[in-house]
Amino acid sequence: MTDVSGETPDTNTNTGANANGDANTDANADVTVVGPLTELADDDLELLLLIRHFERKLLDLFGQGELNGTTHTCLGQEYVPVSLRPLLEDRDFVFSNHRGHGHYLSRFRDPAGLLAEIMGREGAVCSGVGGSQHILRDRYLSTGVQGQSLPVAVGAGLHQLRTDPGALVCAFIGDGTWGEGAVYEALNMAQLWRVPLLVAVEHNGIAQSTPAEANMAGTIEGRAAAFGIRYQRVASLDVNAVRAGLAPLVREVREQRSPLVVEFVTHRIGPHSKGDDTRTREQLAHAREHDWYRLYAAAFPEHFESWDSKVRAEVDEIARDVAGRSPAVWSGSCA
Repeated sequence: MTDVSGETPDTNTNTGANANGDANTDANADVTVVGPLTELADDDLELLLLIRHFERKLLDLFGQGELNGTTHTCLGQEYVPVSLRPLLEDRDFVFSNHRGHGHYLSRFRDPAGLLAEIMGREGAVCSGVGGSQHILRDRYLSTGVQGQSLPVAVGAGLHQLRTDPGALVCAFIGDGTWGEGAVYEALNMAQLWRVPLLVAVEHNGIAQSTPAEANMAGTIEGRAAAFGIRYQRVASLDVNAVRAGLAPLVREVREQRSPLVVEFVTHRIGPHSKGDDTRTREQLAHAREHDWYRLYAAAFPEHFESWDSKVRAEVDEIARDVAGRSPAVWSGSCA
């Protein structure tokens, strides 16, 4: 993994937009470079803030003793699924992981259903039996079992080839997942069988409490290359640049039945789960320096403020509503 220390994005508001104020969506955008953030469409900013405040609300509820079990927030990583959102179609399969709330919300924009699932209340996506980590809805599945989604994703990709050519499978995994043998078996089959598989790697540099350099020999790029699989590194935090840079690559996954590994160099702002964090103050400060939330607020204060308080209030209201519902009852199936 290339070190991005000291590459905090510039917050110059004039860079990356055209004369009309529209975001620069150049198809040749360099997603390997950390550069200035560009102004977001309202829809993208609203979704980013929805995920951010949803995750914050979960931590608040746990702190108040309102939730049981555990949860893993994606604070700091919200821009990854939001960038990919319009590049994925309804017919595509999406496989998420234990840190998947942002993936789900980007797919369905259903904070009430997800919170009800986590709280075990009426309206829960899976009647409250899946909780925070195990969600099944339509062609979306999340699991807390590291690495095990990739073999299933390959199988789903083979199904797509036979029944719906042009559809793809997207699997989100973390850097810690690369210690699982199932990952390499899946990559081998995906390349051999030309499966339309997009592997989105959210590399935040720490697997629970173990730094990547202490548990990973070599690089993710090198491991993809060993199977002849295409690889793309994404260091930018800018949704517009990331989306523009990945759009032609994702299109090739569909059209050429060509697997692709995309490594997002990202930073986890929150704890591993609801409270545990073994990082030093310096490491946490470095992560916060690369937080899109803080950087966008500084770059576009008026746009940010016009949406931030609104979305925060909406999430608060959803939490009050869900908390007042009756307990969920198992219906025999998920939504």
